[in-house]
Amino acid sequence: MTMNTKRFSSAALLAAFSLLLSGCFFTPGKFTSELTLKQDNSFEFSYTGEIFFLGLSQLAQMGAASDADEFEGGYCFDEETFEDRDCTAEETAEQKAEWDANADARAASSAKEIEQMGALMGGLDLSDPEAGAEMAAKLERQRGWHSVEHVGNGVFNVEFSTRGQLSHDFVFPMMEGFPLPTQFVQLILRDGNQIRVEAPGFAAQDNAGGMTGMMGGMTGMAALAAAEEGGEAFDPGFPKMDGTFTIVTDGQILANNTDEGPAAAAGGQALRWDIDSRTKAAPTALIQLGR
Repeated sequence: MTMNTKRFSSAALLAAFSLLLSGCFFTPGKFTSELTLKQDNSFEFSYTGEIFFLGLSQLAQMGAASDADEFEGGYCFDEETFEDRDCTAEETAEQKAEWDANADARAASSAKEIEQMGALMGGLDLSDPEAGAEMAAKLERQRGWHSVEHVGNGVFNVEFSTRGQLSHDFVFPMMEGFPLPTQFVQLILRDGNQIRVEAPGFAAQDNAGGMTGMMGGMTGMAALAAAEEGGEAFDPGFPKMDGTFTIVTDGQILANNTDEGPAAAAGGQALRWDIDSRTKAAPTALIQLGR
């Protein structure tokens, strides 16, 4: 691993940790999601596909790998032109001595960050190889999570569905022990039996989709590292968001931001959004149900 890659790894870990602190730590991968809203105020919601947990094992391993790397030398520059140049043997020796002297501090800092990440993820030990299975078990004990399988690197294949009456607001996902989770879909009940549907987690470039946008930025950092002389591309292995979100309703669609508007469907009308890494605006709709 070159110094370019090391710098990217450290920056990625720091960016990820900052997002964990803000609650933005998971995102869709490949998925299909559907919401049905009925005039009698009943609803059905489903999500089938991938959910990626940024802080699980992958960034813990990334941070550990970054700190465990052998010293390979840093950068030196010309004090007059400020251009990069080869370091002298004396400068390299000084860098190596500083690297060695800070080894304990780096290890302690990494361990603390991993512990704090775990606290934000329901108390999981991110260094435990069984952390993914433990998280899957926690989710499956919640109603609606019919199947949760950790397939590695923080990626879970899930099957979720629920139904009920719209007597209060609804948010997906809701996870026990997780503070301020990223909201993929939320239903907001307004006076007059209007339902505001928003899907902030299904947008890569919307303000509410901060994590996905950050992931794109981290991938760009990796490409930049590869382009630099002597650089080595670092692939964080994040799954790309790719899916569909559909609303089917027999109510009146008052507003929506689909490209083509409502289409006829069994049970009423349907709104459909095709979601990928280029999606700029989160899906939104306002629907009037029976009074």
